[in-house]
Amino acid sequence: MKNYSKIKNGWFSEICPMWPGIALSLEIEEVLYSNKSKFQQIDLYQTRNHGKMLVLDGIIQLTQSDEFAYQEMLAHVPLFAHPNPENVLVIGGGDGGVLREIARHACVKTIDFCEIDEEVIKVSKEFLPDMACGFDDPRVRVHIGDGNAYLREQKNKYDVIIVDSSDPIGPGEALFERPFYENLKAALRQNGIIATQGESFFMHKECVANLVKITKELFEVQAYSYILVPTYPGGNIGICLGSLGPQLKTPCRTMSDAIQKQLNYYTPKIHEASFVLPYFAQKMFETL
Repeated sequence: MKNYSKIKNGWFSEICPMWPGIALSLEIEEVLYSNKSKFQQIDLYQTRNHGKMLVLDGIIQLTQSDEFAYQEMLAHVPLFAHPNPENVLVIGGGDGGVLREIARHACVKTIDFCEIDEEVIKVSKEFLPDMACGFDDPRVRVHIGDGNAYLREQKNKYDVIIVDSSDPIGPGEALFERPFYENLKAALRQNGIIATQGESFFMHKECVANLVKITKELFEVQAYSYILVPTYPGGNIGICLGSLGPQLKTPCRTMSDAIQKQLNYYTPKIHEASFVLPYFAQKMFETL
């Protein structure tokens, strides 16, 4: 994909064919890192008001000002929906933020982590230590390689699988197709749950509808949750979930006060509320 995003007059603008006719711009104080890895262009900026910002192939992956919303929801919604998540797999998310959130769950025994681009991990450890601290947990086992290829080798192994993918362009494209979701299902243990980055129902209707259709066909229980994230296109992003048994829309484990005090976005009430969809999205999903 051609990278249209650029810095002009001190402002970075995220311009992408996936959301034509609209751009998000942030004022940049300093370019902290810029290099092309084997897979993608990696840029790390110091913004004026949103802290550090990680950009891959011109697409904003996170800013320090609101990353907690995405990381907390993508991790805690599936983990609290599961009665006893012991073995967890994370695909993508080289910044380590999802790992940071999973580590708060004492019941988790192993955390396998698969990332295709080792350079993203290195940059995050250097510039985003408040997120990359997730790699410090002794339960984490890092696998560098294609998440789809890794997944094909795993059968009946995980209680929860979280896919923290980039958009369906470049290295992340295969993670939005049915064969990948079939492999996700095959890698789950009894009562397993998957949670995948589900794009925006405002900005990417066709993509979201496709993910919901696939998960409806493959899983006994399916649901779509959404998150408010100001620095993502449209100000929101979704989580597409599938379950082999447990209900998804209400937590089935009680969260301790100690964990709640560590969080900024997720609460049990937000868990439930995030599945209450706008009417247009509700209608769109009902027809699938």
